[in-house]
Amino acid sequence: MVQIGYTTMCEQIPAKQLVDDALSAERAGFDYSVISDHYFPWLEEQGHSPYTWSVLGAIAYVTERIPLMTYVTCPIMRYHPAVVAQKAATVGVLSDGRFTLGLGAGENLNEHVIGQGWPPADTRHRMFDEALEIISLLLQGEYLTYHGEFFNVDSAKLYDMPESTVPIGVAASGPRSAEIAAEYGDALVINEPQPDVVNAFVAAGGEGRPVYGQLPVSFDRDADAAKERAHRLMRWAVGGWKVMAELPGPVNFAAHTDHVRPDDVAEMVPCGPDVEPVVEAVKAYTEAGFTHVALVQVGHEEQQPFLDWAEKELLPELRRL
Repeated sequence: MVQIGYTTMCEQIPAKQLVDDALSAERAGFDYSVISDHYFPWLEEQGHSPYTWSVLGAIAYVTERIPLMTYVTCPIMRYHPAVVAQKAATVGVLSDGRFTLGLGAGENLNEHVIGQGWPPADTRHRMFDEALEIISLLLQGEYLTYHGEFFNVDSAKLYDMPESTVPIGVAASGPRSAEIAAEYGDALVINEPQPDVVNAFVAAGGEGRPVYGQLPVSFDRDADAAKERAHRLMRWAVGGWKVMAELPGPVNFAAHTDHVRPDDVAEMVPCGPDVEPVVEAVKAYTEAGFTHVALVQVGHEEQQPFLDWAEKELLPELRRL
């Protein structure tokens, strides 16, 4: 049976509400919760972007059952991989072993803030490969000294470790990154239902490991209001990953999506009060080999209505998949 997750999306929700929403998601019966890790929102209209790891620590402490995951953290620029390993171990402790570290190669949007430019994709992939190796070694709990092409580690060791090892989920978008995910990851992370990437992951040794995806939805009893909100807050995603990874700021995403229509967004985001479009969208993931799908409700004021609807109407139908 597919596991259904809830997304605490930092780009659109204030910090304290993120904590409250994650607790409500646990009570509503979601199977797990993921959290984004941004410095900027995608669009100015979203209006938020608190520090994920502070929020995540609070969520880990107030929740009791629900597994947690970063979706996803970039360990190649804004954070040094040795620091990411320490963050992950600490959240693993605070959550009593409920935390999975989701990692990806990042976006210019969030990484340019340190003033070192944005490397080309092939360089980023080599940096990511090296960062994965460092994090994996440190999470084993031993001292590590490392001298690589991009990163150095000088006699580092993590002292506060959870009883069980922190699992690592690795984001992939093509066959090469799927091979990296199979080498270092305990799970595969892909935003869209791409069976070719799942198959490449399995062929590279990832058979039997979880596959995580994410689906935006715009619940509202007023279908027109749901569609308008999805367009206003989610139009940034229409351009696809190659665009999303390269643009440097919310103003650039706004300019790039100036001609995106509400109908364009509604094709990728189920809008309104009906359960069936969400169920059909999740089916596309399960048929592609996904074991986990996290839902993203669009808009910060609509989180509690969405959670109520999900508990009473949506989750019971998704359990039938």
